[in-house]
Amino acid sequence: MKIIVPMAGRGSRLRPHSLTVPKPLIPVAGKPIVHRLVEDIAKILKQPIEEIAFVLGDPAFFGEDVVKSLEELATGLGARASIYRQDLPLGTGHAIMCAKESLSGPAVIAYADTLIRADFELDPAADAVIWVKQVDEPEAYGVVKLNPNNEIVELVEKPKDFVSDLAVIGIYYFKEVGELKKELQGVLDNNIQNGGEYQINDGIKAMMANGKVFKTGSVDEWMDCGNKNVTVETNARMLGFLQSDGENLVAPSAQLENATIIPPCFIGENVVLTNATVGPNVSLGKGSHVKDSTIKNSLIQTHAHIKNANLDNAMIGNHVSFDGKFTSISIGDYSVLE
Repeated sequence: MKIIVPMAGRGSRLRPHSLTVPKPLIPVAGKPIVHRLVEDIAKILKQPIEEIAFVLGDPAFFGEDVVKSLEELATGLGARASIYRQDLPLGTGHAIMCAKESLSGPAVIAYADTLIRADFELDPAADAVIWVKQVDEPEAYGVVKLNPNNEIVELVEKPKDFVSDLAVIGIYYFKEVGELKKELQGVLDNNIQNGGEYQINDGIKAMMANGKVFKTGSVDEWMDCGNKNVTVETNARMLGFLQSDGENLVAPSAQLENATIIPPCFIGENVVLTNATVGPNVSLGKGSHVKDSTIKNSLIQTHAHIKNANLDNAMIGNHVSFDGKFTSISIGDYSVLE
């Protein structure tokens, strides 16, 4: 089994955080989004992972430190890492084809801006599986249309009229991913674009037209990391799941002086809390210091220094120095607010 992870986008909806840290590497509940996603998929598949192929963007943004962290992620799962580059943002289909040397055999394709909680078995009768989640407002999503045999017969993007309430979450399984590769090569060769980009959906539609059977897979939880507010919400939900799983979320090296932690919270290595109340639903990255402050429902990355603050629904980047009374903020790396 292979896992293909397109993650070349700059994450414009998550700026300023994604200006200096690629969005898939922003930590949620103490672990980068892409690390958590890939590890969860590997756990769900319950079979050996041969290769994990990552499609990255500009080396100036996705540099050697990113490559190293992804190689370590793959090695930790017993797989080899393959690194590819998408030089231009030409769409999901184009991104997948940047990894065409790895597109053979059974594979899962997963976009690195989402997290899931699930427990499923792959349907042996299906040529491919598209994972979906039932949603309340399907008009805001791409959805699947099913026939009476519960096979996917159509993909509809943001339907104005009701088609179904099963939203595509961006995770796919192909029994033979080489078949998708063949159809996407046709999409590129014939310059088939939607919105000025080459899309995975056009390759999938071609596979359906050739009689390939697509089934749905469902997930228990689907958590987006597209912008600041939903990422903070996802952080809170993931902390709750990890606490229920019995994980220890507070590092032994954390130092508390007249401080209270209200779980669930992730408290990283060498965090110092002084005259502070933290939680619930807070992640504090390693080396952060919090003094004379109250923080809840917030995601704070590494080596931040926060004092005299009352924060709720906040997202703060790395090496930030913050002193103030603001209550709902989104500031990026190396910012200073006094």
